[in-house]
Parts: sequence; C-alpha cells; structure tokens
Amino acid sequence: MVVTQENVVAVNGSRRCSPREIADTLRERIRTGELRPGDRLPTQAELAGEFGVERGTVRQALRVLQEDGLLSNVSKGSPPRVAAPAPAGADPQPTMVGLAPRLTEAFATRSVRIDAACLTAETLMLALGEPLRLIHEGRLRPESIDVRILLPSREINLAFPTSVDADEADDDPVHQRWLAQRNAQGQVLQHNLRALRYSHGIDVRVAFRALPFTPPVKLYLLNGTEALIAYYMITRREEPSEAGTLDMYDVMGTESLLFSFAAGGGQRDAAFVAESQKWFDALWETITSDLTLS
Repeated sequence: MVVTQENVVAVNGSRRCSPREIADTLRERIRTGELRPGDRLPTQAELAGEFGVERGTVRQALRVLQEDGLLSNVSKGSPPRVAAPAPAGADPQPTMVGLAPRLTEAFATRSVRIDAACLTAETLMLALGEPLRLIHEGRLRPESIDVRILLPSREINLAFPTSVDADEADDDPVHQRWLAQRNAQGQVLQHNLRALRYSHGIDVRVAFRALPFTPPVKLYLLNGTEALIAYYMITRREEPSEAGTLDMYDVMGTESLLFSFAAGGGQRDAAFVAESQKWFDALWETITSDLTLS
C-alpha cells in the first residue's frame, strides 16, 4: 500500500513519521515489487511532502535502506535507485533483505523444498511474499512445494525473548506475546502456501514441529543446495503493551546478518550445506514433537 500524507495522518494521528517508519514503508514497497531493482525513488522533496516531514528525516530513512543493501546511489544530487538483489554467496545482508531473492530463485524450480529452524516464522512469512506474487502472476510455476518449519515449543522457558525480571509463570506477558506471534505468523504462512493448491493446482505440504530449546541461530535450507544462517543478536529493549511496558531481552531477527553457503560454491560450502541438512533432518526425526498453532 502506498502511504500518502492522508494515510500517515490516519495511521499516526498528529505524530510525524520517524526515519525508521519511512524506511519500513519504502522497504515494504521494494519487497512487494511496487519498487523494482533499478527503479528510481521519488525525490527527497517528494518523499518529504508525502510523509509530512523535513528532508533531513527522509535522508536518514534513505541511509537506513542503503545500509540494509536496498538502495544504491544515495546522494544529494539525484534520487537513489533500488539495488539489485545479491546473488548466492555474496556479502551477508540483513535477513529480510537477503532471504526474499534467494527464496524467489528457489521457487523457480519444479520441486521446491524449504526447511527452516527459527524463533518465529516472521521473516519467512514476509520473504515468501515475492515468490508467491510471481506465482500468482504466472512467472513462476512450481509443481510441488514442501515446507518444514522447526519452532520452539510453547512448553519451554525461552532463553529469549524473556523478561528482564524473569518470570516463569504461565501468564508471563513476554512469553505470551512471543507465542501469539509464533502462532499467528505460522498460520498466515501456512494459509498462503496451502491456498496455492486451489488457485494453481500445486501440490503443497506445510508441516511444523516443536523444538525443546531456544535456537541461537536461524537456518534456512533451500532445495538441499543452499544454506542460509544468521545469528540471533540479543538486546535489551522496551515495548508498550496492554499489560504495561515490557522490559525484555529480545532479538531483531529481520536485521540479523544472513550468511549464504551454496553447494556449488566449493568443498567447504558444500560440506556446510550437507551437514546443515543432516542436522535439520536429525532434529525433525528425533527430539522434536508435534506442534499445533493455536
């Protein structure tokens, strides 16, 4: 959705957008294909008018996107362009930036197989938007899609996110917040993929299993030929909620740097991909349990 000045006021009341909020809006336009690689962004003056902010705020937002690898040619002289997606094996990028183009390439095959081990399905859910859009446009035509996802069990005490003043009670608001996100994001992902059975006749299988521990990294395995891994970086932060301000140790998974290893990238990379797949398969078949998203 394009956010106009009217939209900004409607969403935020009289409060002006922050550089991060502007960056997030532009990031979403890039992710959904409204802005494509090579496209020029509007001028800083046009963006400032759209969001109702000063040009300095727009410049800060553009620098955020440049640091994330989404923009090139950021300068005062001309509007920046949307950067081309990085190929496999390129320098690490934030997970939200790096995962979508790799998934799109993986979905170009006839039989798609995606395995993921993560804290929630948020990044995977968002990154799947691009290949799903291309399927609906008829530009990608997989015959089968098999997705397996490992998520932490609701029964364990998570290492993170967790309250700074740790509370192991069942109604701990930080744990309940994580659980609600885990379930909602997983359900949306499952629904969007399974809908392809009816809209495009694709053989789709989506399965979840519960981990008995908090994963310290997120891992994505694409068609058995590429492994993408990112470390969860823990930080202390506060978030307002109905239960009051949540003071917690949490991670920003979409911003974790994603490292790519391709089976065709040499002996070391091939070994990493193979061992990562063995590790995932072993967890799936042994110590994990059934997971119900409810």
